Amino acid sequence: MAQPNDDRVEGVHAFDDYDRVALVTGADSGIGRATAIRLAQEGFDIGVTFERDEEGVSRTEAEIREIGRRVSIRQHDLTDPVRGSQAITELIEDLGGVGVLVNNAGTGSGEPLLETDYERWRQVLSVDLDGAFLCAKAAATHMRDAGRGGRIVNITSVHEDYPRVNAGAYCVAKGGAKLLTRVLALELGLYGITVNAVAPGEIATPMTGQHEQEPVLDSRAGYPLSRPGHAYEVAGAVAFLSRPEASYVTGASLFVDGGLSLMGPQAGGALQDATWRAG
Repeated sequence: MAQPNDDRVEGVHAFDDYDRVALVTGADSGIGRATAIRLAQEGFDIGVTFERDEEGVSRTEAEIREIGRRVSIRQHDLTDPVRGSQAITELIEDLGGVGVLVNNAGTGSGEPLLETDYERWRQVLSVDLDGAFLCAKAAATHMRDAGRGGRIVNITSVHEDYPRVNAGAYCVAKGGAKLLTRVLALELGLYGITVNAVAPGEIATPMTGQHEQEPVLDSRAGYPLSRPGHAYEVAGAVAFLSRPEASYVTGASLFVDGGLSLMGPQAGGALQDATWRAG
């Protein structure tokens, strides 16, 4: 019987030894909390950040410790992204390295662009785009200097590609995060660092007004999978991209949206009135 060829191409496996430490921003609830717990289950020690929800981040910490992994916590506010991103450096120092960064912390917007003042515009872009850039820069610099590769996963949205009325600042920030992902993928590939995006659709989280709720089946007639998603379904996609086995995936956007993004022309053609203009 022929034996598997175990010959290794020089350099291909050189970057599989990255630190089993994952940093997850905004891990006090929703996608961030689910991701931090899933990565702990995958064998990573976890650094988490949060803005205000001390009770939520305490729950995240307790679940990670129950799994048996180390955990370190920092409070940060990415409306001041320079100061806020310093939490990444502090977590790296606490945990002795970083192999995975998940840029999850974010905020939304809910007004037409013509009613969006500059301060609000800058707030959304500071959190969703500037913060992601500076956190990625801090983590990637450490990964590069360590020389063992790593993983960066940016949580974007279906709105990295598809616009929505009354969410202009958010859509622009997520579109920017998509290209941030791709440029970083080009620049960091030499160091064995992959950079990808996970683009959720409607997920049952506090951001969509569904705090700690289970997705309701058959509640979204316009989605091929007719329900919102669960935060743990997004976390599963992040976990895949964080593994050594995903070493040849970079610069990609993985949509976790129940097929929502497939429905543009189909749903548009099925509209019976113009109420969509009101958001």
